[in-house]
Amino acid sequence: MAEKKFRVGIVGCGGIAENKHLPALSKLKNVEIVAFCDIIRERAEKAAAQYGTGDARVFEDYLELAALPDLDVIHVLTPNKSHAPITIAALEAGKHVMCEKPMAKTAAEAKAMVEAAKRTGKKLTIGYQSRHRSDSRLLKQMVEEGRLGEIYYAKAHAIRRRAVPTWGVFLNEEEQGGGPLIDIGTHALDLTLWEMNNYEPRSVMGTTYRKLADRENAANAFGPWDPKEFTVEDSAFGFITMKNGATIMLEASWALNTLDVDEAKTTLCGTEAGADMKDGLRINGELHSRTYVMKPDLDAGGVAFFDGEAQKPQDLEAYRFYKAIEDDTDPVVLPEQAYVVTQLLEAIYESAKTGQPVFFD
Repeated sequence: MAEKKFRVGIVGCGGIAENKHLPALSKLKNVEIVAFCDIIRERAEKAAAQYGTGDARVFEDYLELAALPDLDVIHVLTPNKSHAPITIAALEAGKHVMCEKPMAKTAAEAKAMVEAAKRTGKKLTIGYQSRHRSDSRLLKQMVEEGRLGEIYYAKAHAIRRRAVPTWGVFLNEEEQGGGPLIDIGTHALDLTLWEMNNYEPRSVMGTTYRKLADRENAANAFGPWDPKEFTVEDSAFGFITMKNGATIMLEASWALNTLDVDEAKTTLCGTEAGADMKDGLRINGELHSRTYVMKPDLDAGGVAFFDGEAQKPQDLEAYRFYKAIEDDTDPVVLPEQAYVVTQLLEAIYESAKTGQPVFFD
């Protein structure tokens, strides 16, 4: 009996498609990429030539791609503004959807995506690949085993010293909904909430800053930015309290005068032990009236499921999503979880504008 082949469509053939999703999908033997869509047709044609089947079709209108009757899965890899309409259209056309992070530009759009997935019975997941790293997975296992006890304080780290993305629409508030908070802060927050298994926020206080964005010829890993195009914050910070009393600090920046740089990392403090990802995964605690620090070997026991290749987070993300579809199980990233992330990001932006805390029911 021949293995089932998933027929896949790609909407958005820019950087995240080229550098993450298409290479990961190309390693899955049960996936055929048969349709590509981009508002710049040449990008879709280039991706189709490199990753598509011989008869792969190219579109400029995502509704035409979604209407293909023999398509199983659609990857939504566009700017944040269009995540919700494309995802909802794909779900309603009977397709499973992998949508890149963040889930949506607004919480209302994210909620509509959750509702569409429930209404259609199709699987929806969001591209938070940091959950699939070896340090993240081991820490999650330890938390589930109760090794850290009750986690009552955490930090979500997304700090770059000078790494403002100068390509695409990253600096465009209308297209993206914000800057580093919604771009990289979203990864750190998702990772932290998932490790804690805590999705019930009580209140949020947030601040955003635009202190370095107007500088001409600024030092930057990706080359100087154009201040006129820089319409989002350059850093943002949130103070989140949860209904069970836990506290989360979120820090996000593309440009900040600091040497304390960490991205897509979490720090957890529990009653039995603590953990951070500052130098690999470190567990700290108390044993026989003495404090200790333990650094697990993250390479031990790992088995590559692709011949000759290590498990990259993006590869594992793709593999696990298609396995969930095949086995009819929940994806690793549930849309309801990603919705809470978007709610919290929106609350930080709202609090920063008003100077007031945002409370959840």
